[in-house]
Amino acid sequence: MEIKTINMKNVAVIGAGTMGNGIAHTFAQFGYKVALIDVAQASLDKGMATIEKNLNRMVEKEKISASDMANTLANITCFTSISDGVKGIDLVVEAATENVDLKLKIFKDLSDLTEDHVILASNTSSISITKIAAVTNRPDKVIGMHFMNPVPIMKLVEIIRGYSTSDEVTELIMETSRKLAKVPVEVNDYPGFVANRILMPMINEAIITLHEGVAGVEEIDTVMKLGMAHPMGPLQLADFIGLDVCLAIMEVLYEGFGNPKYAPCPLLVNMVMAGKKGIKTGEGFYSWTHGTKELVVADNFKK
Repeated sequence: MEIKTINMKNVAVIGAGTMGNGIAHTFAQFGYKVALIDVAQASLDKGMATIEKNLNRMVEKEKISASDMANTLANITCFTSISDGVKGIDLVVEAATENVDLKLKIFKDLSDLTEDHVILASNTSSISITKIAAVTNRPDKVIGMHFMNPVPIMKLVEIIRGYSTSDEVTELIMETSRKLAKVPVEVNDYPGFVANRILMPMINEAIITLHEGVAGVEEIDTVMKLGMAHPMGPLQLADFIGLDVCLAIMEVLYEGFGNPKYAPCPLLVNMVMAGKKGIKTGEGFYSWTHGTKELVVADNFKK
C-alpha cells in the first residue's frame, strides 16, 4: 500500500475546544504546520488565546524560549471552513464534540474533501473507529489518536486500530506520536478503548457511592488520593473532565456492552440535566467560582 506521507508536516485539526487547541499547540510546537478548523470564529479566537496563555506559562517556567513560542504561534493558521483548511495536508485529527452523528458527518465530508493519501484520525474518547471508518472511502487510513487532557503536558496517546486500519498507517501514527514526545499505546477498537473502559466505571462507581450515602464528596476523594495514590480523586476528576463527557462515555459503554454494570448513575444524569457539569459551568461535585485553589464542596453536597 502506497503512503506518500512518510514525512508528514502538514496537519489539520478540527475543533478548537479544549482538546483541539491542545492538539494544535502540540503539533505546532514540534514544527508541524497546523490548520486549526472550527465553524465558529469565537471558538477559534478562544482556542488561540488558550494556546498563547499556555505557551506564555511555558516560557515563564523556562521550558521553551520566547522564539519557540513565536514559531509555534506562526505555525498555526485558523479556518472556519473545512474545505479551505484541509488543502495540501497529510493528516487530519478530528477533535469535535463527542457526538456520533457529528463525527460521522465530518468524516464523510473529509473523505470527499481530502486527497486519497490523507490519513484521517479521530481524538474520540469512546466512539467506534470502525463505525467512523465505514462512512469514508479509505477505512484502512482511519485511526484513533486519543490524546489526554491537558494535551501539551500528558504523555499518553491511545492509538486505536479500527477493524480495517492498516499496519502501515498504525506504524506511521505511532511514529508521529513519538515525534511529539508522546508515548503511543496501541489498542483495539472496543467501547471505551482502554483508558475510559477502566476510568469511567470507577468515576461512575464513586458517584454511586456518593448517591447511596456511603460517604461524602471529600471523603470519597480523600480515600482514593491517600489510599490508592491517585493524584486527584474521582469526583474532582469528573469535574475536570466534564460531567457531560463522563455521562456520554458511560452511555457508549452501556450501549456497546449491554451490561448493567455500565449504567450511568442517576445522580450523574440529573446533574448534567441541571447544567452542573463541573469546572466548565462553575459547579459539579465542587464549586469552582470562588477564585482560590482550595477545593470547596458544592452546596448540594455539603453536610
